[in-house]
Amino acid sequence: MKQLVILSGKGGTGKTTVAAALAHLAAQAHSVVLADADVDAANLGLVLSPVTEETRDFTGGKVAAIDPAACVACGRCAEVCRFDAVRAGATYAVDPLACEGCAACFYAYPAQAITMTPQRAGQWFVANTRYGPLYHAHLFAGQENSGKLVTLVKQMARLRALDDKADLLLVDGPPGIGCPVIAALAGADLVLVVTEPTVSGAHDLERILGVAAHFQTRAAVLLNKADLSPAQAEAIAAACAARGVPLVGRLPYDPAVTEAMVRGEPVTAGDGPVAAALQEAWERLAAELYP
Repeated sequence: MKQLVILSGKGGTGKTTVAAALAHLAAQAHSVVLADADVDAANLGLVLSPVTEETRDFTGGKVAAIDPAACVACGRCAEVCRFDAVRAGATYAVDPLACEGCAACFYAYPAQAITMTPQRAGQWFVANTRYGPLYHAHLFAGQENSGKLVTLVKQMARLRALDDKADLLLVDGPPGIGCPVIAALAGADLVLVVTEPTVSGAHDLERILGVAAHFQTRAAVLLNKADLSPAQAEAIAAACAARGVPLVGRLPYDPAVTEAMVRGEPVTAGDGPVAAALQEAWERLAAELYP
């Protein structure tokens, strides 16, 4: 089983559009398991029309809870809380939205009326698509530990791929270079970075390629909407060549992409210049994955 992780140094480059297209193309010759590791804004399912089979809760960090029957209203918990999460009264209570889970009150309170309670921070899902099973998740607003949830989604998808003896685990990763990206990157055989011919696109491409190089993960680049700025596109191509990173394709701007998204299907399900360019890019990627 090979792992292909699709990343972008910034949002809005077309990463998920490319992921959906590659899922469609890969499934024509390989057994595929899919994972949407963008747990803060998972939207691969918008294109793949998944049918949810299983929903499970994700437990993040812990928050403090005060037992009102045991509280003696000494105020010690409020004194040590740096986040103003404790509400005073006849008995004291903790606002779970303000609590950062530092446990200072838990250790400072003498009567042992405070417990640290696991917090339901999100959900993760198992679904079926026409191209293979899809694992994805939703992190609730204001919650942390997104890297932990990404790891969970990837691990469950990887176990499914091993059980099914799948050829490919295809991961639509989160944007940026933070902890969720590093979690998505773990174990990848190849990282495909989707970028665009803009100043910010070039800047963030350098950052994400630096992350891949740090973790000694092979990388390739796909340039989306390459014809919108030929000069910037050539600069990105030169930067890739200087790093020894293959540029596997240049996608032209095409309204057919938007039309396919509206229909809820991969752009490669139809014909056109973008579909043809993605087909060529997938052939180059497959050669890298299955030499």
